[in-house]
Amino acid sequence: MRSNLYKLGRYAARRPWVVIGAWLVVAALVIAASGAFGKKLEESFGAPGVDSQAATDLLSTAGADQAGLTAQVVVTPNNPAATLTAPELQTALTRVRETAASLPHVVSAGDPVISVDGRVGLIRLQYPVLDKLEPSDLENLKTLSSVQGPLRIELGGDIFYAFEEAQAGLGEAVGLIAAMVILLLAFGSIIAMGLPIGMAVFGLALAISSLGLVNYLIDLPSWAPVLGSMIGLGVGIDYALMIVTRHREYLTAGMAVEEAVGRAVSTAGQAVLFAGGTVVIAILGLAVAGVPFMTAGGIAISLIVLTMVLASLTLLPAFLGLAGHWINRLQVRRVRSTPGSGWQRWAGHVSRHAAVYAVGATVLLLALAAPVLALRVGTPDDGALPVQRTERRAYDLVAAGFGAGSNGPLVIAADISRDPNVIQPLYDAIGADRGIASVAPPQVNSTAGVATLIAVPTTGPQDDATMTTVERLRAEVFPSVLRDSPAKAHVGGQTATLADVGAKVNDRLPWFIGAVILLSVVLLMVVFRSVVVPLKAALMNLLSIGASFGVVVMIFQWGWGANLIGLESTVPILPFIPMFMFAVVFGLSMDYEVFLLSRIREEYMRTGDNTNSTIHGITTTGRVITSAALIMIAVFVSFSLASDPTAKMFGLGLATAVLVDSTIVRLILVPALMKLLGDANWWMPAWFTRRTPRPALQQQTVGAE
Repeated sequence: MRSNLYKLGRYAARRPWVVIGAWLVVAALVIAASGAFGKKLEESFGAPGVDSQAATDLLSTAGADQAGLTAQVVVTPNNPAATLTAPELQTALTRVRETAASLPHVVSAGDPVISVDGRVGLIRLQYPVLDKLEPSDLENLKTLSSVQGPLRIELGGDIFYAFEEAQAGLGEAVGLIAAMVILLLAFGSIIAMGLPIGMAVFGLALAISSLGLVNYLIDLPSWAPVLGSMIGLGVGIDYALMIVTRHREYLTAGMAVEEAVGRAVSTAGQAVLFAGGTVVIAILGLAVAGVPFMTAGGIAISLIVLTMVLASLTLLPAFLGLAGHWINRLQVRRVRSTPGSGWQRWAGHVSRHAAVYAVGATVLLLALAAPVLALRVGTPDDGALPVQRTERRAYDLVAAGFGAGSNGPLVIAADISRDPNVIQPLYDAIGADRGIASVAPPQVNSTAGVATLIAVPTTGPQDDATMTTVERLRAEVFPSVLRDSPAKAHVGGQTATLADVGAKVNDRLPWFIGAVILLSVVLLMVVFRSVVVPLKAALMNLLSIGASFGVVVMIFQWGWGANLIGLESTVPILPFIPMFMFAVVFGLSMDYEVFLLSRIREEYMRTGDNTNSTIHGITTTGRVITSAALIMIAVFVSFSLASDPTAKMFGLGLATAVLVDSTIVRLILVPALMKLLGDANWWMPAWFTRRTPRPALQQQTVGAE
């Protein structure tokens, strides 16, 4: 493999315009095709086999309107002393309803419901199913806010979840600027700084553009580009940093540009290849959850990571060949291309006190991970959005006028085709439940044999009590009414759907974790010819992940420092975030493990001295791993600028994991445990060695390959 990478790097450096031209042609075709024919990404949170999906399927089969999306038009008088009972405001309210009902694709607009104090009016709009809608429908709805008159109009509902795209542009820009500053400090040269940035931006633009075409093959969720940009930008710059650092080392040693590029790609490039492979394996492991939108999101992010790996191994070497010795020009500060003695002293110090550092670092990580025991999954609602968003203002008005439960109504679908007499008993039983504030009169489709009931809980969408109410309806209320009847009833709606998805994800979580760890350990066993090193890497990654989850709990559930990131209120953790974060964090943690252990393994194969090889690995990679981690942290933290709490969770959680991994784990735990385990680090059963391919990582003489 190393020989092939060496040849690939030399070719790209020797024929830079051929490689760059090929990338430009592919990018132009993909971007043009995506712009002309790309399919819009949409939101979806359903999961097969859960009760809420059964409700949606039943309503869809019957052609019931309630299977589609909803919107809420919330109004309140501009005059703080007025009420909606005033004749002129009644006229204005009627006009708002008529305007809303005339919007394209609006199936129905309910009669305005006015709160007891007369200050809040609510009009529920019903849309068809998602497949029949376009993003323009949300834009049309937003025009209601600009209607001039005596009423203030705010908007909310499912349609925002489906088509309101997260605005990550500011986060990406801040992350890029931070990455440029860090690279400039690391390399000291504007040209050396610009090459990784240019490659990462180019690769990310191509990968993100391709998602509109991939969406024809598999339905990708609308949040995939945001999370993909966050991860792709971070890993892309990091991978380029590793290769450029090796390239400059070889140039300093007196090699020709073409040879230096070839060797950099064959050494650091191989680490990039295996690191990227580990990230992809971890993210694709989301398929174990059995939740389509998570699988699709994982595929989208994996495609972005693969694009970055490919760009690092082909486009970047072409840039390096084109830059030649100019890579060190336009210097703003002098930076040594050789490893610093400070890292060597640190690694030696940790090795001499290995037991103390191993115990201390482990205790610290366990302390950071302890809050995970209090982790609470739930449904963050619009009440967590900033007040600048119309959804948040609509949420607050509805909660004040009608109670928090009105922001998350339950859609109950009943199959009454064989027993239509159960409608009234079912309606009465649901309304009598202590967790239900009100139930709208049943809507019956006699032809399809389906009845629909809209129930408003007494508690808000993110309250644990709401989930308890849903479970009680399914386990107690429905069986008590339908015990002797062939009729079936299911609880749907967004609140129930997210709860069901969360339950399914939690059931699959142990299988998912086991699958990801097993595949990653086997891959690292093949790469490093060791059993102990991969197992130790997996254990340390679990500690890093636990620490990141602990910080997420502290900030988002306990509210520690929440105001510093613009979080309006504490929120539960969205059900699918723990699994998604585990996949991403585990993959990214393995990145630094591969980069570090690659250098340690190379030196160990040359000298056979475990302790000095570990010190050498820390010495040669300390600065580059620190710089790479700072870039990744800057990119991830910048996404906390997003208004969406979910984006904030991902950004801060991933940033914490990288910070912990690049400091406590890589610079303390790794050298300490490598010292304590000695040559046992490199033990491998003979049968495994005979039955697996031997990677070129074991070889040393690159130029001779």
